[in-house]
Amino acid sequence: MNWLAALAFGLAVLPLCLTPGVSFTLVTERVLGTGLRAGAGVVAGTSLGLLTHALLAAVGLSALVMRSSTAFTVVKLVGAVYLIAIGVQAIWTSRAAASPREGTPAQRRSLPWSNRGDLVQGYLGNVLNPKAAAVYLTIAPQFLDRDQSVLPQIMLLCAVHVVVAGGWLLIWAGIVHVSRRAFRTPTLRTAMSRASGAVLIALGVRTALAAR
Repeated sequence: MNWLAALAFGLAVLPLCLTPGVSFTLVTERVLGTGLRAGAGVVAGTSLGLLTHALLAAVGLSALVMRSSTAFTVVKLVGAVYLIAIGVQAIWTSRAAASPREGTPAQRRSLPWSNRGDLVQGYLGNVLNPKAAAVYLTIAPQFLDRDQSVLPQIMLLCAVHVVVAGGWLLIWAGIVHVSRRAFRTPTLRTAMSRASGAVLIALGVRTALAAR
């Protein structure tokens, strides 16, 4: 594979990376709620998720999952439940900011799954997304040289994918971080948290209804 093929792959996945989805929403919610470092953690987790998908595709496991109706259903439902759970978490924690007890500072209410790190949230949000796996099963093969080993080529394409997706998410995290001043009032911050939670729940429902 030459650099032109890798560049072409980067251009092919660029529209997918720019389209708001799970990672985009997670980055927005975490930067608004905690700060730029939290958003960077989500980006790192997303990058590890892409690497996982690439490795699974290289050894053929992703194809087996996509072909097996049972395995595909299990993966997508687990992913859907996870997205809905963190969506509920975003809405739940916004309640603490909206209605703190009189005489006490607002505290974030926690749910059982809320203590996961930002990197883990980003990783699970990506690795449990069947659409992310589809990139390496439908788009990536078009750029592979059949006369060369698959694994090194997949890793190169994954590196390009990480640069494109991670680069855009980091830029977006920076934009959100700079814009945080506009969301410092409790009302706006609560509205943004609830909106992010609603989007994550909607993405979870969409994942549950996704077809192969």
